[in-house]
Amino acid sequence: MAAAAAEAGSGGAEGTAAGGDGGPEELGPGVLGRGQLFAAVVDAFMEKLVAAGSYQRFASCYHRFYRLQPELTRSIYDQFVAQLQASIKEEIQEVKKEGNLEELFNSLDKIVEEAKDWEEPAWRPSGIPEEDIRSAVVPYLLKHKAYLQKVLKEKEEENRKLAESVLAGRDQIAKLQQLIDTRRQAWQAISKEQRELVMTFKEPQ
Repeated sequence: MAAAAAEAGSGGAEGTAAGGDGGPEELGPGVLGRGQLFAAVVDAFMEKLVAAGSYQRFASCYHRFYRLQPELTRSIYDQFVAQLQASIKEEIQEVKKEGNLEELFNSLDKIVEEAKDWEEPAWRPSGIPEEDIRSAVVPYLLKHKAYLQKVLKEKEEENRKLAESVLAGRDQIAKLQQLIDTRRQAWQAISKEQRELVMTFKEPQ
């Protein structure tokens, strides 16, 4: 009974760990999402782990205790395996949450679904690293070159407008300076006339 209880607890832990976040729906008939594939891989790993640490090996390691208490040995083994599975799957769930793997899996599934409608064939390596690198890097460099040319053109246009603004400002300053000089000269002329007019009204000494 202890073994059955342990196995039931193990099954419950597996069910919780495998579908704790409510994995993604299937993409189509017979097609699993990456989240479901990940859960299947985890389950397969756990099966291989349990198979590697079989009850026979466990009993052989504690042969004397097994000969004295075979039922208790089996119970201890079942509890150990159940706790080990639960601990490993709990760690995996923590990694999935911290890495936001569920959302990443869903994003990959969407990308794959969208890629099915692409008419262009998918890229495949040619077997020549130099050509593969060139085919991947050159388009990026050309795109980056076009972007830099666009930025340069915008900056040149901006500098041209700034230069025009500076020249216009200089012309405005020159006009203001000329206006100031003209008014100063006019004020000096008026002041001179006023002094001469005052001198004519002064009584002779």
